Amino acid sequence: MFIGALALVGLVVGSSLNVVIVRVPAGESAFSPRSKCPNCVTERSTRDSIPLLGWILLRGSCRTCAMPISVRFPIVELVTALVWAGLTAHAFAAGILGLLPLLLVSSAILIALFVIDLEHKRLPDALTYLMYPVAAVGLLVDGLITGSWQGGSALVGAGIWLMSIGGIWLLSGGRGMGMGDVKLAPTLGLILGWVGVGSSVVGLMSAWLIGGFVAITLMLTRRARKGTTIPFGPFLIVGFAVGLLFGADITEAYLDSLGL
Repeated sequence: MFIGALALVGLVVGSSLNVVIVRVPAGESAFSPRSKCPNCVTERSTRDSIPLLGWILLRGSCRTCAMPISVRFPIVELVTALVWAGLTAHAFAAGILGLLPLLLVSSAILIALFVIDLEHKRLPDALTYLMYPVAAVGLLVDGLITGSWQGGSALVGAGIWLMSIGGIWLLSGGRGMGMGDVKLAPTLGLILGWVGVGSSVVGLMSAWLIGGFVAITLMLTRRARKGTTIPFGPFLIVGFAVGLLFGADITEAYLDSLGL
């Protein structure tokens, strides 16, 4: 019941994220005014704004002018609900309930950053910098709840991610990596490092491997070529998810294979 309740809350959060995804890159307020159709400028009614159900009832188009409403809107809402449900289930299974508030809030920010980077090829400072206080407060809450403080490993994780992503940015003169990625990386490494340095390493390696695989695939299929800009933020976020969910198990299996 708790997981289901948070999934429903995730639907509502996903609806709000759609506003953030549209307005933040444009430099507009994410809080006001009410959402409007960009074609006829009609405000969306409360009924039409019901997460997921509103888009279905409207059949994917504006009630007034019939302008198509992107399928991205219900997808973001559904994905957010599934992510919140999955994170809650993982927190119960892994015994990290103290981290759950941080994971839920940070996942909402990261979903918005994921979509924005795909669409605009940039990570807005307004959201990237928000990850810093969210991570700090979330880890503090976990420490107070559990009495376990993993500050040292968290800083190691942040350093690993910063040196890797920042190093590429520095050595390439900003051509091989965006500054937005550099700003985001330490917070992801910090959270994973709190879980364990191994999780942080697995997350970072996963980001590189998945990013490299996608880049090679795009080049082989001629959907990209040398010099094509491929946003790396989504790969950082996916790598973070892999490190969070599977990092501890992968690290343990690797150490066991070495007899350690």
